[in-house]
Amino acid sequence: MTTTAKKEAVKTAGPRRRGPYATTPARRAEIVRVASASFAEHGYERASLRDIAARAKVTHAALLRHFATKDELLLAALAQRDTDDEELARRIISSKVPREKVLSSVLTEEFSHPEQMRNWLAITIAATNPSHPAHDFFIVRAEKIRHQFTSKKLATTEDSEELTAADKVTMVLAMIDGLRIQHLLDPTRSTLHLMEILMQLIASSEEVSKSQWSH
Repeated sequence: MTTTAKKEAVKTAGPRRRGPYATTPARRAEIVRVASASFAEHGYERASLRDIAARAKVTHAALLRHFATKDELLLAALAQRDTDDEELARRIISSKVPREKVLSSVLTEEFSHPEQMRNWLAITIAATNPSHPAHDFFIVRAEKIRHQFTSKKLATTEDSEELTAADKVTMVLAMIDGLRIQHLLDPTRSTLHLMEILMQLIASSEEVSKSQWSH
């Protein structure tokens, strides 16, 4: 084969693979994606690594090379869900939604998938047990949310005569979890306007930059 012919053959064949680890990040991301779907559909306890491997179109052994245990995979799925929620909040903010409606808009999207919300809420409740594999994840997550609300120019930054800024954050977090439960119990009842009312009630008097909001 001539040199010119060899070059044409390489072009036709397309880019060379760079060994067995060339697609590892993409494969890992796909495993996390289907694991999130499995956990949302079946709950953490009922989801199996073999089912997740089948969904990701990898062998069980290949999955274990990425995630040694289901606990490890759960933490990766929770972290990805947080990232997705933050991206959703950024999209809502960029659409110029009034500041008091940002959280209720995020919840509107979540409420449209009740079975997923039920299973993720079950994981959250189970993680209140200190021995649960996701316990530390939720502790750190709560502190991160508190930091976002109290260290930036958000509507909960200032203390009032009745409530400290930290008290306000606790009320917001409790309202979010409570509305999730109320919606699952009776989806016909309108509740998200209550989130907006709370945000108005605890808002600081100073103008808030919406670009700082995140959930």
